Amino acid sequence: MGILLGILAVAIILGIAFLMSNDRKNINYKGIAVMLVVQLLITAFMFNTTIGKIIIDGISAGFNKLIEFGSVGVDFVLGGVEVGENGVFFFNVLLIIIFFATILSVLTYLKILPFIIKYLGWGLSKITGLPKVESFNAVNSIFFGQSEALIAIKSQFHNLNDNRLYIVSASAMGSVSASIVGAYLGMLPSQYILVALPLNMFSALIVSSIIAPVKVSKEDDKVDIQDVSNAKSFFEAMGNGALDGGKIALIVASMLIAFIASLELVNWLFGAVFNGFTLQELLGYIIAPIGLLMGIPAAEVVDAGAIMGTKIVTNEFVAMLEFSNMLDSVSEKTVGIVTVFLTSFANFSSIGIIAGTVQGIDAEKGGRVSGFGMKLLIGATLGSMLSATIAGLFL
Repeated sequence: MGILLGILAVAIILGIAFLMSNDRKNINYKGIAVMLVVQLLITAFMFNTTIGKIIIDGISAGFNKLIEFGSVGVDFVLGGVEVGENGVFFFNVLLIIIFFATILSVLTYLKILPFIIKYLGWGLSKITGLPKVESFNAVNSIFFGQSEALIAIKSQFHNLNDNRLYIVSASAMGSVSASIVGAYLGMLPSQYILVALPLNMFSALIVSSIIAPVKVSKEDDKVDIQDVSNAKSFFEAMGNGALDGGKIALIVASMLIAFIASLELVNWLFGAVFNGFTLQELLGYIIAPIGLLMGIPAAEVVDAGAIMGTKIVTNEFVAMLEFSNMLDSVSEKTVGIVTVFLTSFANFSSIGIIAGTVQGIDAEKGGRVSGFGMKLLIGATLGSMLSATIAGLFL
């Protein structure tokens, strides 16, 4: 029964994307089918095979070791600060971003990441039939943040029509940055976050390819990517990464203060008007129907829907913080589905980030992204739901 409901959820998600499509006649159904099959194979391999579990455990252990190394640096600077029993989120989670951003910057300077991204993007283009720019950007978005991923393809923007612009923007919104994955791992189970990374990449492409189909001739299907590292030496790359990581940590901290405080204000107003009813509860009831189809147990679906809704109206960090306090009170299936859903940038604030980045690259195209901003958020949210549903089929 659960599998049938999951298949129905996938059909509904793709059906909504189909109704939103700009050009239904040119939808690449073969590429979409291939990506769905790849998602199923990845999830089955990771969750249901011994080798897959070993790989996840190995990657998770690697990330945890890196977190340990990062914690040594944090402790050296802040070791004399007395904190409570549960620590301080800024110290324990956000400052780890600095170390991860440094590693990412060094790997980019050494041409290791660009090499991996280039050939993964080429392979993705081959198996899906998507243009090379869209494929490269989708892979790039797994490793770099929304702005950085788009800046890496800025030399290609003159070739992007509105549909192609929608796909690259959706990939940026449907992904997460590798530099903050360590922070996520400090809050939620690693196996679901790691599976979410490839699932969300494919889901963003699947949904956006239905909403905004593209066809590019072989002559125009070229990719000339800007060098994403401006560092002239290894140590400059380290310094640049550390500074970028520090900025990200402070930005995330500032956003958390603003969003959590604002959410508390909204809930206070809701409670005053609706006798204690909160915004999260409202969102929970709205998302509950699709949550049931995704595989969340009925007894937990309103609470899970509230977390998912919180992520959409605030950001994934706020939702992850709230959900981390619920892990012991919900089923493993709910934990997996909601964690996969949360592991992306699909929220209202991302519209401004992406539109602002594109505006800085090309003012005219920035205005176009702002114009389809809500459509972009809906598409990215559908992509997160698709990934979560796929994961739920194997839990």
